[in-house]
Amino acid sequence: MRIPGPERQEDGGLSAIAAVGGLHRYQLLLHEEYGPVVRFQLPGADAAVSVADPVLLEATAHLDKRPEALFAFLDPLCEAGNLQVLPTGEHTPWRRLLLSVFAGRPSHERHFAGFTESARELADRWAETVEDEEVELQKELTALSLRMIGGFALGGGGGDGEAGGEEEGGADRVVVAFEEVLTEHLGRLYQVPRTDPHAAERAEAALAYLRGRVDRVVAAHRSDGRTGRSDLIGALVEAGESPARIRDTVMMTLLAAHHTTGVAVSWTLRLLGRHSDVADRVVAELDRVLGDRAAPDYGDLRRLPYLDRVLKESMRLFPPGPYGARETDEDLALGPYEIPAGTTVFYPFWAVHLNPAYWPDPERFDPERFTPREVARRPRLAYIPFGIGPRSCEGAALATVEAQLILAVLLKRLRFRPVPGHEVTPVERFVLWARDGIRMTVRPRRA
Repeated sequence: MRIPGPERQEDGGLSAIAAVGGLHRYQLLLHEEYGPVVRFQLPGADAAVSVADPVLLEATAHLDKRPEALFAFLDPLCEAGNLQVLPTGEHTPWRRLLLSVFAGRPSHERHFAGFTESARELADRWAETVEDEEVELQKELTALSLRMIGGFALGGGGGDGEAGGEEEGGADRVVVAFEEVLTEHLGRLYQVPRTDPHAAERAEAALAYLRGRVDRVVAAHRSDGRTGRSDLIGALVEAGESPARIRDTVMMTLLAAHHTTGVAVSWTLRLLGRHSDVADRVVAELDRVLGDRAAPDYGDLRRLPYLDRVLKESMRLFPPGPYGARETDEDLALGPYEIPAGTTVFYPFWAVHLNPAYWPDPERFDPERFTPREVARRPRLAYIPFGIGPRSCEGAALATVEAQLILAVLLKRLRFRPVPGHEVTPVERFVLWARDGIRMTVRPRRA
C-alpha cells in the first residue's frame, strides 16, 4: 500500500516547511491531513516517513542508525566523528558509559548540592526584584541549566576545584563561550543572515577556549586519579577514551542538555502561570513535603508526585526536542505499509503527544493524565519527550532531576504570572523555542 503524503516539490520541501513556520508545525499539519503515517520530503533526506502512532512506532524502536545528512550541522563541534551518527559498534559502548554517569544515582547525589545552590541563587535574585517586574524565562533558565550541566560535565559546581571556578571567570565564562559557539552554529543551520562580521571569529575562539578548558580538566584527572564514575570526564578517562572523544562528549553534553532543561522549565512555569489551580496544588505539595525548607533533598524528589506529573504534562504539550530521526537498514513492515531500506523514519514527538486517539482533548493542560492508572492505559510510546530506542537521550534521568529541582526551588519561593498582552509562540530552533521569549512577572509568595 502506498504511503499517503503531499506531492513532491522541486525544492525538497523547503518552501512548504517555511510557509507554516518550521518543521515541527509542518508535521502536525501533515498528520492532521494524511493520518498517522505520512510520506514527505525533508531537506537532507529526500525519502522520509513520519510516524505519529505509538503502536506503529514499536516496529521502529530497534533502529540504531541516524541519517547522517540531518545531523551534519553538528560536524564542526566534533573532532573524533559526529557523536550523533556514530556507527553501532562505536555508539553502543559509548552510550553504555554515558548511562553509567547520567542515569546513576551516585552522580546525581554528588552534584545535587551544587545544582541546588545554583537554583537558589536565581530564586534569591528574582525574590529581590521590584514587585511584578518582568523576567524572560528562556534566557534566564537556559543560562542556569548551562551552569548546572557545565559543572556536572566539567567536574565543577560540586567542589571539584579548577573546573568549579578557581580559573578566572569560572562558570560564567563557560556560559558566555558556549553561547557564542551555539549561536554561530545554529545560525548556520537555519541560514540566519550574519550582521556581525566578527561573529564567526569569536565563535572559533570560544570553541578553542572550551576545548582547552576540557583538556585542562582531563589532565587534572589523569594526574591525580580522579576517575570516579559519578563524574563524566573521570568515567571517560577511566574507559580509555581519546582526548578528542572526551572533548567531543563534553561539548555535545553541553549542547544537548542545557537547552533541554531550561526550555522544559520555562514552558512549565508558563503553563502554571495560566493555571493557578494547578500551581496552588504544586505549592501545597511542596509545603507539605518540605515544610520550612527552601529546597528539596535528593530523596524528596520522589515524594513530589504531583510536581512530576506537571512536568510530564508540560513536556507532552511542549517537548523540548520536537522530533528525532532514524534510518532503516533493511525493509521494514509498518502496519499496512512497506518501508524500503535506506528510508529516513521521522519521529514527530509533538504530533505523537497530540494524537487524539491516545490523548483526549490533546491541547488541554491536565497533569492527571500521568497518574499511574492513566499511564497504564496508554501504549508505551505515546509519550516520548526523550526519544525512543537505542538512540534515545542518555541524559533523560539527569535532565528530569534538574528540572524537578529547579521547579521546586522556584515555586517554593515565588509566584509567576503571564505578562498581559505578551504572545508566546513556539518556533523551531535547536529545541522548541518561544519566538519572542516567555516573559512573566515574578513576586515572592509571602507577598
